[in-house]
Amino acid sequence: MPDIQSATIPAPTIENENEHAPAPSRATESWLPWLPYIILALVVTALYYQVIGKLVMDWYDNPDFSHGFLVAPFAVFLLWDKRKVLRDTPIQQTWSGIWLLIAAIFVLFMGVYGAELFLSRLSFVMLLAGIVWTLCGRAMLREMRFAILVLLLAIPIPAVIFNQITFPLQLLASRMASAILPIFGVPVLRDGNIIQLPSMQLEVAEACSGIRSLMSLFAVAIFYGYFLERNTWRRVVLALASIPIAVFANAARIVGTGLCVQYWNPDKAVGFFHEFSGWLMFIVSLCCLYFVHTLMRLKIPSSRNAK
Repeated sequence: MPDIQSATIPAPTIENENEHAPAPSRATESWLPWLPYIILALVVTALYYQVIGKLVMDWYDNPDFSHGFLVAPFAVFLLWDKRKVLRDTPIQQTWSGIWLLIAAIFVLFMGVYGAELFLSRLSFVMLLAGIVWTLCGRAMLREMRFAILVLLLAIPIPAVIFNQITFPLQLLASRMASAILPIFGVPVLRDGNIIQLPSMQLEVAEACSGIRSLMSLFAVAIFYGYFLERNTWRRVVLALASIPIAVFANAARIVGTGLCVQYWNPDKAVGFFHEFSGWLMFIVSLCCLYFVHTLMRLKIPSSRNAK
């Protein structure tokens, strides 16, 4: 009986359909983790593009807040300057920041449907803080808080508050100029914000109230303190000192205009000199700010002001 050699019959193989599916490319793998952030950026852009666009136009059209063009680059620089600290800060995503995101959206709707630009712009700053808090954690928000809060300097204050500040500044500047001009032999008669000189009448209008130099100098004082001073309380003093400096500089501008009206040429005094003196007084204000900073350093040595 012939030997029958056993042959091994291979079992049928079932091919996996996924084996022939194309593998995701490296390019897809590289941007796929960023997809949620891209979607978030698109949502924020859709919500705030009109708000930010109107804000930029206000910076361009309103000289009182033209310093807003400097605020955003300064905030970016603050983040770049702390890049090493931010890199070493642990990222801990949390749901704690959701309430701030919800509050920001609520304030946005209040601003849009209430026709209040300040609220809609404020909500953008709140939203940025909420996003950082939610996606990166409280520690990261703590390190970025100054850069986020600086953005508030770029938001024009509400018209109601603006008017409440402007008119008292007009009266204060008129009162101070009326008290100083007689010292230089210029008789004056003041009625509110109207200063009557022998040759003509000066009106301290809203544009001459000093609010423009006050807002700009306050922002510059914060920039100055960050770059040239490491002590926190000195930075606060510099920022607060900018307020009386701006007020006195504006009064000096009005006094200079009155002297030019009386002893030079009234037309040139209210024309070229009035415009040029605005820039001149701002430079003088910066010098006064530097003087205050130098005085603080001389009076209180740095060894007594360690942070």
